[in-house]
Amino acid sequence: MDRTPSGTRGPRVVHLDHTTVRGGAELALVRLLTADPQWIPAVLVPAVDDVDVFTQLPAKVVRRTCGVRQQAGGSGRSALRLLGLSARLLAQAVLTRLHPLVRSADVVAANSSRAAAYAALALQLSRTPLVVHLRDMIDEESLGALGYRLMTRLILPRADAVIGNSQATLATALPFLREGVIATAIPSASGLVLAPPRPRREGPLRIGMLARIDPWKGQAELLEAFADAFPDGTAVLELAGGAPFEHEAFAERLRNRAAELGVGEHVRLLGHVDDTAGVLAGWDIAVQYSTRPEPMGQNVLQYLAAGVATVVADEGGPTEWVEDGVNGIRVAPRDVAALAQALRHLADDRDERERLAAAAVATPGLLDDSAVAAAHAEVFRDVHRVRPGHRRRA
Repeated sequence: MDRTPSGTRGPRVVHLDHTTVRGGAELALVRLLTADPQWIPAVLVPAVDDVDVFTQLPAKVVRRTCGVRQQAGGSGRSALRLLGLSARLLAQAVLTRLHPLVRSADVVAANSSRAAAYAALALQLSRTPLVVHLRDMIDEESLGALGYRLMTRLILPRADAVIGNSQATLATALPFLREGVIATAIPSASGLVLAPPRPRREGPLRIGMLARIDPWKGQAELLEAFADAFPDGTAVLELAGGAPFEHEAFAERLRNRAAELGVGEHVRLLGHVDDTAGVLAGWDIAVQYSTRPEPMGQNVLQYLAAGVATVVADEGGPTEWVEDGVNGIRVAPRDVAALAQALRHLADDRDERERLAAAAVATPGLLDDSAVAAAHAEVFRDVHRVRPGHRRRA
């Protein structure tokens, strides 16, 4: 058996991702492989995109490119685009199967749904275990019609283990798994560092959302609620996150809408931020308000660990972390008026904000990246140890 760079025994795990663009799944993988993993990691991507998040990986992690650039998106696209997507997946499956890293791997781990699709095709007649990271709810709204069919008919039936980023995500996958498949929930590596007690901050109230700019992430709804709650005054709204996957036009619509609502001078789109801890330290209220159930919400874990008063939509993975009125506030989903009311309540009650902030950082179960890596190592060891065809459920 080979040894990991830290000297402990572990399987050779090839992590597949379909893009090098800086997205939540890709950042989580970088954090995971930077946390001294107790396995021998390698990363295989089809091609390098304009932005390459994997340049942040430690030098000891092998990274290779092999394949054809995958199209962004896919859900709700034209028939011609879906045909191109299918052709790329098939070509990528062949090239992945033939790649030396995959041929010598003890475990293949798909980091995204797109990577899982070509991984499942590539390993159809192989006994190499396939671990699928589930970062989306298994439904058509989240995956699109084609993605849902691929996930339920191809990917999950082939998986030897699945890692859901929350119990909510995992529950949507269980009906499609073979009997005995290892299935467990582990939060994604989110770079959590528990913040010390926050000093009382002076100055204008600052409200923020940390999420990529994407219509379903809820920036538009938060903007409307902010304008409703604070039509006058000095409160500031900050939207931190890049606009990958062809969403630059949506970012521009947010700017224009802020101007229409008369709050343009109080709304800031920060773009991608590397110093998330520094940004969160300057916020009084942090919001997650995705317009469909959020599988986990890395941003929610980051809000809690940073010790900031947290507001979340009352559905999906975030409800596993936020207890209403205890360490945050849950708001009815897709209800701008309810969100505006919650923001006004916290704005008017500084003591309540500070109480929730103190409780947030004490939330049970917040894991740093090393603990997340240790949990992944156990799954990789188990799936490598158990003979293919005789998997057990964790």
